Amino acid sequence: MPPKSPGRTQAVVVGVDFHDALFVERMAEAVELVTSAGATVAQTVIGKRAKPDAGTFAGSGKIDEVAACVAEHEANLVFFNHQLSPIQIRNIEKIVGVHVIDRTDLILAIFAQRARSAEGKLQVELAQMQHLMTRLIRGWTHLERQRGGIGVRGGPGETQLEMDRRLIGDRIKRLKEKLQKLGRQRVTQRAGRKRAGVFNVSIVGYTNAGKSTLFNRMTRSETYVADKLFATLDTTTRKLYIEPGIHVAMSDTVGFIRDLPHGLVAAFHATLTEAMEADLLLHVVDAANPMREQQIKDVNLVLAEIGADSIAQVIVHNKIDQLEDPPLGAVLRDESGKIRECRVSALQGIGIADLRETIKEYGLENLTRKTCATTAQEYRGIQEELTTKSAPAELVLAQ
Repeated sequence: MPPKSPGRTQAVVVGVDFHDALFVERMAEAVELVTSAGATVAQTVIGKRAKPDAGTFAGSGKIDEVAACVAEHEANLVFFNHQLSPIQIRNIEKIVGVHVIDRTDLILAIFAQRARSAEGKLQVELAQMQHLMTRLIRGWTHLERQRGGIGVRGGPGETQLEMDRRLIGDRIKRLKEKLQKLGRQRVTQRAGRKRAGVFNVSIVGYTNAGKSTLFNRMTRSETYVADKLFATLDTTTRKLYIEPGIHVAMSDTVGFIRDLPHGLVAAFHATLTEAMEADLLLHVVDAANPMREQQIKDVNLVLAEIGADSIAQVIVHNKIDQLEDPPLGAVLRDESGKIRECRVSALQGIGIADLRETIKEYGLENLTRKTCATTAQEYRGIQEELTTKSAPAELVLAQ
């Protein structure tokens, strides 16, 4: 039994294997999620099923085992590394006798802890309110009939449930209005960068892949870095010097994770727009993580969800210093000669020069493309002007 930490939440972590080839790795991530939230993992409980149980998700026998673990370790929280329905949570809590949360609840709690900027706090609260709306179910003791009165919204017969829904709905509306205002400010900032001919690079990737470490190494910034999930949530943008004539703005975005709640994706839409509006995405991957291929797929799913899957992307394999047999070569090009992958160690500074050259190559290509587009547009304008001037007067009038 791990020693109890005074004042810290003692959690029992539960995972059910539905014939998942990556189940062991997913449970390791679940433990990391719990510890990142500031709790202590008292014990993990694992089960196998063909499909979830409708009432308790894991089945009555397994829930009894969880209850025994809660009693043995004097735990005060049970975490399921899955998505549970409100009814399932209520049924499990009746058996285990302590608070039960699922994967979405925990991720939302971590985001609430880490949000620092005003926009980040609004985004997290919006996601929490939207999630809470789905958790309002009948059956709780306080959901009794309310009596209407003069000057009180909600006439006779309105339930507490209905009043809660209306209040939460009003709060969601106000949060969206505030976020839209902040979003317009971001649009103005991005438009200014575009007019200045800035090449926009966004760092994306799975949480704890080393994005902020790479960002600090590239831009010589001091963004908060920690070896835990979702260490930073707020998007940070800094200038990156490559060479004269190439103006680069680099943005460090929030990390992604498997089964990222849709409410969070929607709430952080304004922040993730930095990735949508980028000219180049640096997709940072933890090269030492055995789940790296699955993590790449998970990140690409979120990028597709926000409409950023068509943007040029370079895979940056980070933490190569942790590999027993590091691969040879710093960059990998495709059949057309474009760089598609880079290998670096943001912590040790390995491969950073090659990554800068990669950004330079894409930046020059982007500059050439924009110059050609501007030249073509100017040429069409000149041609139209000459055609108009040389046309007969009656033709011009007809036009």
